[in-house]
Amino acid sequence: MADKNNQKLAAQASNLSDLITYQNGSVVSRTLIDKQAGTVTLFAFDQEQGLSEHTTPYDAMVYVLDGEVEVRIAGNPVKLKQGDMTIMPANKPHALSAITKFKMLRVMVRGQ
Repeated sequence: MADKNNQKLAAQASNLSDLITYQNGSVVSRTLIDKQAGTVTLFAFDQEQGLSEHTTPYDAMVYVLDGEVEVRIAGNPVKLKQGDMTIMPANKPHALSAITKFKMLRVMVRGQ
């Protein structure tokens, strides 16, 4: 687990969206699992917030819990809403831009 605060999440039901809150004008993150094999992180983006274009050496799955976002992967826009997901392939440039406030779960897998 990422820290002692997350240990209370083990072996019980939790609502992912309730585990993170929005903050005005900000991007908030909470790492739930941080292992050598990968990470599981929650994010909450206020409207018009985002992440600038970058690359990572690992595949990542993004699952939208609430709201809407535009994800650009290698220049191609992918609009996601609550319940949608996409894969951001390793070594492909990607960026995120909140259309509305949105929450997402990112699962990053480190490995070949």
